[in-house]
Amino acid sequence: MLREIRPAIVLLLVLAAITGLAYPLAMTAIAGALFPAQAQGSLIEKDGKVIGSALIGQEFKDDKYFHGRPSATVAPDPSDSTKTVPAPYNAANSGGSNLGPTSKALADRLKEDVEKLKAENPSAAVPVDLVTTSASGLDPDISPEAAQFQVPRVAKARNLPEEAVRQLVASNVQGRMLGLLGEPRVNVLALNLALDGASAK
Repeated sequence: MLREIRPAIVLLLVLAAITGLAYPLAMTAIAGALFPAQAQGSLIEKDGKVIGSALIGQEFKDDKYFHGRPSATVAPDPSDSTKTVPAPYNAANSGGSNLGPTSKALADRLKEDVEKLKAENPSAAVPVDLVTTSASGLDPDISPEAAQFQVPRVAKARNLPEEAVRQLVASNVQGRMLGLLGEPRVNVLALNLALDGASAK
């Protein structure tokens, strides 16, 4: 019986070593050599300090910054571990709200958010990505329309000409990958860093 079991055990160990150790190490080494920034998490640095990732959104509340999509991620409530509390862009608990189109809570939140944004910029239609969450809750990008919608607020808060801020948005628009995949987008963290740089001049 041992003669029949030994080849199976040897094959199991060999395949485990190949697929569980050799292959992942080889792919990690190749990714690190060909795409070093992406392999390290697409980290963004400012003054030698990591301030975020191009792949994970951050919450910006100040009027002088562009705001990202709403995030529905949560974290355990510190005072009651059986409950959760909102924790925007919590990468440890990625996920959407799972609220459906018939949800009253979702409808109420959307109505409140739309009214707030209309008060901020009454002359423009509210872009849908400024009121809807992404499936992951971590989306770092907004549409160019969502960025342009926020220009009057940001320009006023920074005492900058609107046209200068619009040009900054336009220069931070990333096109479709290979000209085909995805939609044009603006990375909110990168745009806010460019905005800080422009305001400092």
